[in-house]
Amino acid sequence: MIFEFLKYLQPTSYFLLKRNNGLYVFPDVATIPEHIKNQLEFDERYDSVEASNRDMSWQALNKGYISKEGLSNFDETISIRDNYHFIRKYFNRAWVYYVLLLRLMSLKNPVREVRAFYTSKATKRSSYLEQPIDYENYGEFNSSLVTQSPLICVVIPTLNRYTYLKDVLKDLEHQSYKNFEVIVIDQSEPFERDFYDVFNLNITIEYQKEKALWLARNTAIKMSSANYFLLFDDDSRVDEDWIVNHLKGLEYFNADISSGVSISKVGAETPRHYAFFRISDQLDTGNVLISRHVFESIGLFDRQFEKQRMGDGEFGLRAYLNNYLNVSNPYAKRLHLKVGSGGLRDMGSWDAFRTKKLMAPRPIPSVLYLFRNYFGNKQSTLALFKTVPISIMPYRFKKNKLMMVLGIFVSLLLLPIVIFQVQKSWKLSGRKLNEGPKIERLV
Repeated sequence: MIFEFLKYLQPTSYFLLKRNNGLYVFPDVATIPEHIKNQLEFDERYDSVEASNRDMSWQALNKGYISKEGLSNFDETISIRDNYHFIRKYFNRAWVYYVLLLRLMSLKNPVREVRAFYTSKATKRSSYLEQPIDYENYGEFNSSLVTQSPLICVVIPTLNRYTYLKDVLKDLEHQSYKNFEVIVIDQSEPFERDFYDVFNLNITIEYQKEKALWLARNTAIKMSSANYFLLFDDDSRVDEDWIVNHLKGLEYFNADISSGVSISKVGAETPRHYAFFRISDQLDTGNVLISRHVFESIGLFDRQFEKQRMGDGEFGLRAYLNNYLNVSNPYAKRLHLKVGSGGLRDMGSWDAFRTKKLMAPRPIPSVLYLFRNYFGNKQSTLALFKTVPISIMPYRFKKNKLMMVLGIFVSLLLLPIVIFQVQKSWKLSGRKLNEGPKIERLV
């Protein structure tokens, strides 16, 4: 991998895996255009030129340089000191101590580790993301794809959310782009067919008795002959140029997938990591435009994730591995209301790591099914070390650093229960692995 210590801090990141074309996503510095290099920093504080080049490659990818090319290997070993310098530069210092602790617990040479840790202590945290790659001509880009007006299918699964779905459909009525159909897979009880009669949309309603999110999305995709599928949630709001912005971003970067961004409050700023174009490291089926040929090539959503979590993450990873370009699009925004009832909250687990019952598996088994299937048991174990302790605290404290630290100590007090929860999840994920993927093809 580009820097070895990333296996501790991002153990299940898409970008740690080599794609099917034999390349990693990190660009070869020698191939980066000069106008992009001018927006990067060559860090001479590394012990080797190789480490400095890899640092530039990391910067380029994370600041938003978008290319389908990448490095084929990372043959040269990077020193331990350079690895510590790297993580000090790009991660919170608490995670640097975390890596040191893990490495000492795994019986690495303590003298060498502490020396490398100490000699890198002068490294300051970088603010590189404050100046992302500038695509200055994007504003003037006239999309021929928008002009061609291909048929788009907006897919909306819904369950007991008619109050919010009304606003969703009204927003679609006001879209400036007109050549789209809407397929709603309604799982509500009671089912209100007359609810849809008032909307001026090309809309198809399919009632689905089984409460199943991935079945709903797969069903809608199979029902349509559209060129593109725009996957949407039933508790979201969008502006009138939402579809146009998805199409424009897709064409500008010659991408296969446009991943829109989400905000949770009216007027809130887009999170810094999502405020600029970049190769996306996730896929959110509440706001994403996917070209039909992606589904035709890699299949539909894996129903091993039914009533659980990360089915969209698995599809995004599958698309990444098959060399499809997924661009995070800051202009294709939605307001995600995250209402407290209906949807996945009524049919399964809403949170991947926080359990509803004391003896329930932690994390949800589908999470470990994804991790173990693509990253192996070792990386999955590192992911558990990183995520389980801080998941002890309730979701509302997710961004409270003090409460997250407290969660680590609470998890130690509850260690026997936590171990039982994790073992249960590991066993159940093993059953899923033995069964294998449940991925239907689009024909």
